[in-house]
Formats: sequence, C-alpha cells, structure tokens
Amino acid sequence: MRSVATITFATLCALSALAPLAFDGSTSGTVAAGFPGWPASFEGRKLTPLPLTAIEARFQQNFPGRVGRFSDGKREVVIRWVDQGTRKLHASADCFKANGYQLTLQPVKIADAERWSGFIAMRGTQKLEVRERIADGHGGQWSDVSAWYWAAQLGQTNGPWWAITVAQNVGN
Repeated sequence: MRSVATITFATLCALSALAPLAFDGSTSGTVAAGFPGWPASFEGRKLTPLPLTAIEARFQQNFPGRVGRFSDGKREVVIRWVDQGTRKLHASADCFKANGYQLTLQPVKIADAERWSGFIAMRGTQKLEVRERIADGHGGQWSDVSAWYWAAQLGQTNGPWWAITVAQNVGN
C-alpha cells in the first residue's frame, strides 16, 4: 500500500505543477547556473533519490528551477528549487483536491523555527499527512504559496527558493 501512496503523491504533485494559473512571463525553462545540488538528508534522515514520473520530467522542462523526488525510508519528499517568482509553483493542496481527495486543513505548525502548512488528504482507504513550506536563503519563509508569490513579485524576497512538500501515509 505504501508504494501506491507514494506513486499517488508524486503524480498529484506533478499534476498540480502542470496546472499553472496563468502565463507568468517566463520565457525560458532553463535553470540559473546557481543550482547547489540536492540535499543528502532531510530532518536528519538520508534522502534516496526517486525517479521523476514522465509528467514531472516534462513539467521540469518549463519550470524555472528543478524538481527532485526523494524517499527518506518513511516519507516521500518532493523538493522544488525555484530561481524566480512564478505562478508555476502551486500548493500541493490544489492538486490533491483536483484529484478527488478530501482535505482536512491543519493549523500552521512551527517546528525548529520553521513554519509548515499542512493537511490530511483522504481518498477511499488512503490517508496521507502532507506538509509544505517555502524558504529563501535569507531567513524568509512562507507556509502559503500565494504569500510567497506576492512577496517575490514585490521584491520582498530574493531567490532562489526551496519549496518542500512532505507526505506520509498515516493509515488506511
């Protein structure tokens, strides 16, 4: 059942990324030379790279950054490195809703000075706990994609940014 949850999560994240709200003026899918590479661990657990789905690979061609999919042995972690403000970065809740999940929003959680938005996603017997955040390299952080987008558009933050989504199966 874990592999079904992982595949479903990855597909949903890719689908949300493929549904941009509007053209945001980006003319290039190329990534700035400043990409530092993917982290080797997350929250003290080693990350194992997972292959991108075909949809994720196609999406990455028009995304102003990079997309990586990983497992820490217990959870799936999707990391997006973004080098410019864009409407192509979406909240994972949007893709879960669009794919028939019932969502129960959770309060913003603060752990180790990091703010995370989150929700429980349920469809059939599948139940996932999902959380996400966006951070820049200067202490800025957002638990809401819209707030990040407008901060970037108004010059209140400078990229690049890391958008991290974590999903864990919490029962059937």
